[in-house]
Amino acid sequence: MISSINSSLSALHSFSKKQESIADNTANVNTNDFKKTRVTFQANEQNAVSPQITRVETPGPLVYEQTSKGSELVEKSNVEISEEIPQAMVNKRAYQANVKMVQVADELIGSLLDIKG
Repeated sequence: MISSINSSLSALHSFSKKQESIADNTANVNTNDFKKTRVTFQANEQNAVSPQITRVETPGPLVYEQTSKGSELVEKSNVEISEEIPQAMVNKRAYQANVKMVQVADELIGSLLDIKG
């Protein structure tokens, strides 16, 4: 029972990190040379989940912009907002599912304590 709570809590932490990554990517969608991050999950030996954060080094689109030096080719962010929004929605649901797992485990432990007492 406690291991399921620990698994859900570690998943909540991981989904929180993923949401931070999505928020950072979204906030920097118009920042020149910004490279997005992606979060993947790795299971470990304690039946927990740990987030693995990696920077995606693919180049962003090159656009000519007017600068103080004249017209220059500038690399834009490699963030695609059309990828970030759906990921945020899926991540939200996964987070909610793990919150529900913690609530159910808490209620079950409470019921067991009531029976024992």
